[in-house]
Amino acid sequence: MTSSPIPSETTPLRLAAALVAAFGTGVMVALQTRINGELGQRLGDGFLAAVISFGSGLLVLTVGVLLVPSGRRGVGRIVSALRRRDIPWWLVTGGVGGAVFVLGQGLTVGLLGVAMYTIAVVCGQTLSSLALDHRGVARMPATRATPQRLVGAGLAIVAVGIAVSDRLRPDIPIWALVIPVVAGALVGWQQAVNGQVRQVAGSALAATFGNFLVGTTVLVIALAVRLAVAPTTPTFPGEWWLYLGGINGCIFIAAQTVIVRATGVLLMGLAVLAGQLVASLLFDLVLPISGEGLHVVTVVGTGLVLVAVLIAALPRRQRRVSR
Repeated sequence: MTSSPIPSETTPLRLAAALVAAFGTGVMVALQTRINGELGQRLGDGFLAAVISFGSGLLVLTVGVLLVPSGRRGVGRIVSALRRRDIPWWLVTGGVGGAVFVLGQGLTVGLLGVAMYTIAVVCGQTLSSLALDHRGVARMPATRATPQRLVGAGLAIVAVGIAVSDRLRPDIPIWALVIPVVAGALVGWQQAVNGQVRQVAGSALAATFGNFLVGTTVLVIALAVRLAVAPTTPTFPGEWWLYLGGINGCIFIAAQTVIVRATGVLLMGLAVLAGQLVASLLFDLVLPISGEGLHVVTVVGTGLVLVAVLIAALPRRQRRVSR
């Protein structure tokens, strides 16, 4: 997340409504994690679950781009900018972050639970945001890494350690703990570049379409490699709601591009994280997927992550430095 002031035309009532909506999109992120985690567990193949989730979202967005003129024009602007080298090619790779995030849901949520996966993602995202803000990305100016932000990032790491302390068993592979942190780091990258692609396209629909196109391509290649190494014949579950992860993702990504106009990136990000963490705890309490339910240390870890994000966000209005 990068800092952004609240637009001057935003009224208190509009700001409050936008923050409630942002909290709701955080709940939707947690819901997608729950859906994709269940789908990956039922299929016995997290790679296939990720392709289904991203692919269904891409299908919906493709129809939207074909039907909405502004979406088609936006895609054209992105392609033209790449051809003229007005933007670097890596600026459109944000979908890789989303792909790894969704893949991590299918591979690890069944082992870790929704809350612990979410906490690890937030940790990686906090560290990534700290580094990206300090360095700057393309047109995004750099913001100095102040002591407060370093403390917030360190606290996030401690929080994750506390949250997973009673679940570190010999039968949990280390990759199941590493993947969510890496996914969170790449989500930070995704947020940094996708906002700039949206500015180039002049269309949130076009930018989201590009994000899903890149992510789906990466996931299809990964699935092909996995099947070449270890072929499987999955049994597809009959519950229709298990196939809504991609559509859910389209909704909350599109909603956030609208909400940010009223809140700025900072307040929206905090509200989204709050909704995501609170919903994750409720899912593990009411509808646990890992079979272990909710742990006290997970609640403590979640609280510390929220504090860490707040601390890391406080100095984002500091003076910017030139690159």
